[in-house]
This record gives sequence, structure tokens and C-alpha cells, in this order.
Amino acid sequence: MHWADLLVLLPAVPYQLAAFPFAALFHHVCALGHLSLTARYLFLLAGGCLLAGTAMGSYAVLLLVPAAGSVLVLLSVSPARAHTWIFALQMSWQTLCHLGLSSQELDPEDTRPAIALSAVMLLTQKATSLALDVHEGVVQLHLGQGLLQRALPLCSYLLFFPALLGGPLCSFSRFRAQAESLGALPHPLRAAGQRCLCALALWGLHMGLAGQPGCGCAGLGCLPCLWARALLLRLAYYWHWVLDEALLEVAGFAPEAGQGDLSVRDLWTLETTHRLAVFTRTWNRSTSRWLRRLVFQRCPAQPRLATFAFSAWWHGLRPGQVFGFLCWAVMVEANYRIHPFLSARATSQGMKLFYRGTTWVFTQLIVAYILVAVECESFSKLCLLWTSCNSIVPLSYSLLGKQLLLLPDKKTKQNGACPELILYGQWGTSLHT
Repeated sequence: MHWADLLVLLPAVPYQLAAFPFAALFHHVCALGHLSLTARYLFLLAGGCLLAGTAMGSYAVLLLVPAAGSVLVLLSVSPARAHTWIFALQMSWQTLCHLGLSSQELDPEDTRPAIALSAVMLLTQKATSLALDVHEGVVQLHLGQGLLQRALPLCSYLLFFPALLGGPLCSFSRFRAQAESLGALPHPLRAAGQRCLCALALWGLHMGLAGQPGCGCAGLGCLPCLWARALLLRLAYYWHWVLDEALLEVAGFAPEAGQGDLSVRDLWTLETTHRLAVFTRTWNRSTSRWLRRLVFQRCPAQPRLATFAFSAWWHGLRPGQVFGFLCWAVMVEANYRIHPFLSARATSQGMKLFYRGTTWVFTQLIVAYILVAVECESFSKLCLLWTSCNSIVPLSYSLLGKQLLLLPDKKTKQNGACPELILYGQWGTSLHT
């Protein structure tokens, strides 16, 4: 996987990089006090529309239509019904976009449809999060103000350019508070610089590993190649997430501590944990929290399965995505059976090391299997993966979990895992945040 392959994987990155000077300019002008609050909202909204038109071309319509529709719904329906209407609107439109674009013969070198689909997915996150805040009374849409005064902050939130093509989910309340206080805050050059250096290091590591000679075998049937391919995918996602957060830092919309998608601690946890459930909760944190709030905590039966199934729907319902996310659900369920059983029997120091080492290897191989499955663009490639020897690992893991099914599950619903694979690994169909 070389530089050209990385741009195919993450097609929005060049546009994110081009947005950095405008984000710095915006924060600098705000700090000088030259922009009123209304002007700030207009700057962010105009920047988002310009970025959408540049990155997506005519496909920007796929983003602007649901954004306008969501604002109209929020301003016209009662708070009690806002979430239902927004959820139905966004998921219906997003599904139509996925199905419509997948049914067409598109130029594989044209990245605009993939960027548009990714932006629509991020818009769904923001719109449904805002609708839930309105439904729960966390956000009050000031009814005493004029229509334009109420609509402008909403439009700006849904389309503001630092988070249009990537970045962790930011609540409307935090967005509004940061927009109001930008003039009083120092420019976060140090934090943004650190994230840029981290992104550069991840990019260098990715390119260095991608340039290494092959592993001696090829195809989805080779276990070492499958693991190496998944490692490169993870590094690409890490790089993209850190770059997105750096852009937000430069614009003055940094996420709260622990609320972003990837920190150094998260990176260490993802690569060293021996528990699949811990990896799942840590992977793309903001989307995991969104899934937990939107589905997991609101589903009366089988919340974990429903969360993974909805994640597959949100990503586009391609065969690889459906298979990968349902496989992930089964693996997490098995994780909650296997680890209490094994950890209780690892009493000596040697047994604990053996237990942790073995389960870490299983976690790495299962994560690799799931990532590659979700990335399979055709049913034939998915069948090739399923019939390969790589399927032995997840099959044996799930069978062991099934054998331990009669053991009491000590994990409560609140401690369950909520995934998200904004597999911004497949910009052509599912990618992100």
C-alpha cells in the first residue's frame, strides 16, 4: 500500500489539509475581535459550503439537501417528535444515497461520491445527536427569536467546515459555546502542532511498513498477510483521525479531554489490549458513544446485536459490512464469556502471562479478520475470506464462547460494548469520522 493507495483509502485528506490555513485564519480573526457571533456562524457555514462544492462537486447536493431538511424539521416539529423525524429523514436519505451510488457504474478514480457519502454519514451523526438533545431538553431552540436567527446556528453546526469531512462528533451545545468564546481563547498552536507531528509520525510509519517486502504469500487466505493488511488499515485510520482533530484544534473547536477519537493512550490501548471488548469501546470513541446513546441504551432487547446491525446499516449494508459487523457482535459476545472464565483460572504469574499473550494474539487476528471483511468490496472476495483458513480463528473463538454460554454473564448492559468502525477505511462505501 503506497501513497497513491492511501489517497484512494482516504480521499478527503487533501481537502482537509487545504482547510488548515482557513481554519487558522478564522481563529486568528476571531481572536482579534473582528467577527461578531453571527459573522462567525456565517464564516463557518460559508466555508463548509465552499469545501463541499470543492471536494464533492455536484454530489454536494447529497449533503446540502438533508442538512436543509433537518433544520426545517427541527424548527417546525415539537421537541417530543424531533428525534423520530430526524432519524427517519437522515437514515432514509443516507440509505438511498448508498443504494443509488452503488447501483451506478462510477469512475473508480473519481473520489467525489465517496467523500459525499462520508460527509452524509457524519451529518447523520450530528443531526441525530442534536435531535436527541432537543428531545431530552438539553438544547432549547429559542422560540422567541426570528427564523433566520434560529436557523443560522443549526446550519452552521451541521455544515461547519472543520468537521465537514472528518473529526469526532461534537455536541451542538459545545459547538455553540466554543463559537461564542473563540475571541477570548488563545490560539492552541502547541496542541495542534503536537497532533500534526503525531499524524506525520503515523504517516511515516504507515509508508515505511507499506514499503517492506511481501510476507511470502498472497491473497486473503494467508494469515500473516491478512494481519499485515489490517495493520496498515489501522494506521491509516489513526492518521486520519489525528489529522481531523488537528484541524479542529487549529480552528478553535478542540474536543474535550477524552472525547476525541484517538489519543496517545487510546493508541496504546488499541494495540496492546488482550480483550476485544476493550478494543471495541476504544475504537473511534466518539462514534462508539453516539451508537451507545442512539441504539444501545434505547433498545429493549438484544442491544448489542442491534447496535452492530445498525452500524452495518449506517455504513451502507454491503455484504462485507453486514458480515463484518455481525461477526464483530458475535466475537464481543464470546469475549464476555471467555475472559472471566480464563482469567479466573490464571492464578500463577506464568499462567497470567500465557493467558494475556494468547488472548492478545487472538484479539489481533480477530480484529484483522473483521477489518478486512468490512473492506471486502465484492461478494466473491468475502467468500474467499470466509472459505480461507483465517476463518478458523473467529470460528474457534465463537465456539468456545458458545460452550461457556451457561456461565453467568457478569457484564451489565451499561458495560456492554458499542462499536463503530467508521471504517473510514472504505471511503468508496462506508468511510469516516
